[in-house]
Amino acid sequence: QVQLVESGGGLVQAGGSLRLSCAASGRTFSRYVMGWFRQAPGKEREFVGAIPRIGGRTYYADSVKGRFTISRENAKNTVYLQMNSLKPEDTAVYYCAADAQELTATQVDYWGQGTQVTVSS
Repeated sequence: QVQLVESGGGLVQAGGSLRLSCAASGRTFSRYVMGWFRQAPGKEREFVGAIPRIGGRTYYADSVKGRFTISRENAKNTVYLQMNSLKPEDTAVYYCAADAQELTATQVDYWGQGTQVTVSS
């Protein structure tokens, strides 16, 4: 069992930056592909990006590519989402997610509770 707890959400002006953190419980953090999803009001949850267990390339949705960066510190059981050049359309609840094999929209073992990000224009 893995528990995920996000932090770092808040209100920011367009063009600003935020860094979300996701702390995971348990000793097997390094075995999971970690990533982020988001859900805007009235919309379906969408994939933001993911980072492999050890090494490998991160991958992102086209809507955030070049602006968002995912990183992880396995020693701290933590994954981060650095968000730069934020836009009002980035406003959503952001969810941390983990999967033992491959993180996709239909394959997620564990979810965090979500953290609100609001970007004002």
